[in-house]
Amino acid sequence: MDLVRIETEPRGVARLVLARGDKHNALSPEMLTELEAAARDLAKDEAARVVVLQAEGASFCAGGDLAWMRTQFGMDPAGRRRESRRIATALGALAALPQPLVGRVQGNAFGGGLGLISVCDVAVGVAGARFGFTETRLGLLPANIGPYVLARMGAARAREVFMNARLFDAEEAVRLGLLARAVPPDRLDAAVEAEITPYLACAPGAVRAAKALLADLTGRVTEAQVDLAVEALADRWETEEAQQGVAAFFDRRPPPWQEGGEPG
Repeated sequence: MDLVRIETEPRGVARLVLARGDKHNALSPEMLTELEAAARDLAKDEAARVVVLQAEGASFCAGGDLAWMRTQFGMDPAGRRRESRRIATALGALAALPQPLVGRVQGNAFGGGLGLISVCDVAVGVAGARFGFTETRLGLLPANIGPYVLARMGAARAREVFMNARLFDAEEAVRLGLLARAVPPDRLDAAVEAEITPYLACAPGAVRAAKALLADLTGRVTEAQVDLAVEALADRWETEEAQQGVAAFFDRRPPPWQEGGEPG
């Protein structure tokens, strides 16, 4: 891979790095192909307990690559649909990661870059960064990122910025629900670490199962949803991981997934 890079740490943290900093990490077809492949590889990596999505350069992601957009003028509708699906597929692979996905937003993000932020479970950004759904200025729509943006922001907050291409700052991105917090640049890594560390104290399988359950819950309390939750917990009790975790708690010792812990 040339435009995306995976870096791993022994403690179980994997970093998925957008490595097209000289082009402000604009999303080209090649970059989206690599991003999808990297996400699918990470999904199969049992050693990766947390994934951090981050970027090189001054910008987090400038959105779609303009040269790529220009080539679509000469395509027929089928070709444009094929190209359009590239970002939808890449975002889908990131959203489907079984591990928690933490966004490290070190700079500006526009258009598709906000889609990348929206598929993160939590994202932290730098104060001073600028954001915007800029597609409508070009006569286009923030369509492929829309389902993830709506799920992240909610309809009321999305209506404030989704259609008007208005630029907004990191503090407003927090209010809108895109970022969990905005921090000075020199505190960004500490803020991201504060999101990573709690996961490393938790049972990896339980974290993945909790993320999967959250994806299946609709937010409506129905009999079917309650049954779904009951079954999820009952199934989890049957796992070796749960048996080890509960036993470690009562024995007052670290569980196997924490430093110093051993199988009980």
